[in-house]
Amino acid sequence: MDVEEYVRQHLAAGEDENAIIHSLAGRISEIKHSKPAYTNAFARAVVEEVKNTQGLTGDFFAFEPAGVRMGEFGVGSRGKGDFFAHREIARIIGKTGASVGVDEMDDAGAVKAGSEYIVCTVDGMHSRLSDYPYLAGFHVTRATLRDLYVMGATPVMLFSDIHVADDGDVAKIFDYTAGITTVGEMMDVPLVTGSTLRIGGDMVLGNRLTGCVGAVGVARHLTARKSTQPGDVLLMTEGAGGGTIATAAIYSGFPDVVEETINLNFLLTCEALIKNPVFDQIHAMTDVTNGGLRGDIFEMAETARCRMVVREEDTLPLVNPRVRKMLEALEIDYLGVSLDALLIVAPKSSADEITRVIRSTGVNCREIGNVEKGEPASVLVTDGKEHDFEPRFRESAYTPVKKVVDTESADFEEMKKGVLRASQAAIAKKERVLTRLKEKGRSV
Repeated sequence: MDVEEYVRQHLAAGEDENAIIHSLAGRISEIKHSKPAYTNAFARAVVEEVKNTQGLTGDFFAFEPAGVRMGEFGVGSRGKGDFFAHREIARIIGKTGASVGVDEMDDAGAVKAGSEYIVCTVDGMHSRLSDYPYLAGFHVTRATLRDLYVMGATPVMLFSDIHVADDGDVAKIFDYTAGITTVGEMMDVPLVTGSTLRIGGDMVLGNRLTGCVGAVGVARHLTARKSTQPGDVLLMTEGAGGGTIATAAIYSGFPDVVEETINLNFLLTCEALIKNPVFDQIHAMTDVTNGGLRGDIFEMAETARCRMVVREEDTLPLVNPRVRKMLEALEIDYLGVSLDALLIVAPKSSADEITRVIRSTGVNCREIGNVEKGEPASVLVTDGKEHDFEPRFRESAYTPVKKVVDTESADFEEMKKGVLRASQAAIAKKERVLTRLKEKGRSV
């Protein structure tokens, strides 16, 4: 519970201060079970702080609202709204000197350093794994290392950020860190630094855990999405999922399936490819995570400006059998959910050798499609017929709560107007502050 937001909303509604203090004290006592003297004093202090912030204006205290809520727009849900928001983030960042920048929608960025590239990425833990810190740490670490590997980089270090709400048990920090270092030690990548904080400081009650893990690596041959070329083929490995599949399993009554997600197949496969001469023939790689194949193929087609065709009959056998059985039982579209499979784009002439190297690690792999010249498009071929393969508004609903949320709909085009207005305002603010900094010699 965010007590600061609670007070803001009730003050904005014109409620009496004493009534707000009384009701907030009651809510606090429900969570903290503190003595009345403490909860009343705490509630009164929150109201005082919020009142002190009212009426503040200017670039440093106010922003242009989009009038669109995060969940409403699907931000973080790996669908159309999420992709749109991320492209606006890239627009705010603008063009940089990076060899691979955020505007290319890869999961990692790269800068040239002599004859090599320094590659960096960061991943947030799955929000629904808050009560399972070890799983959260394990899967987010595996995810961030995946993002390095698919850029062609060899990881050299990890860093982490852990936030636990005020009432969370300190042990969550330790269990989360154990999950991170399990993957790190297995792949010989050290965790070297990090940050540990409370979510919202004193203002957020509860025991929610969130955080991220980032990684830095070095590459000599980048395999960014923009290198995709017409005539290439698409190769995909078997996937058993990670944080998303683990979450689906836990919250849908299939806890035994979580075991299938505890593996390092993806990382070991990439490591084997990077060490093999055939790696230099690979044009692009990505992990099947962002809204499943629907999301990743769409994004790759947009970035590479190509037409990408996927054959459904070749993808289905690459879903881990136990995971596939669960998804079918829960009626979850496997093409729209994160499978954590490796997707490779390479010339047809290299496909057999790439497949051989992957299979030598014990991981199944097969050709699932091809890249064609034409307007950017993602196409799914099912029973010989072509179908549109664009991502849906959100990724496949993979928990009972998400199935309910998925029934809510709003006018996407209308929401986009507010999001565009807000992003443009952020760009304008950045330019104003940059101008002031330049005029004052880097000091506001």
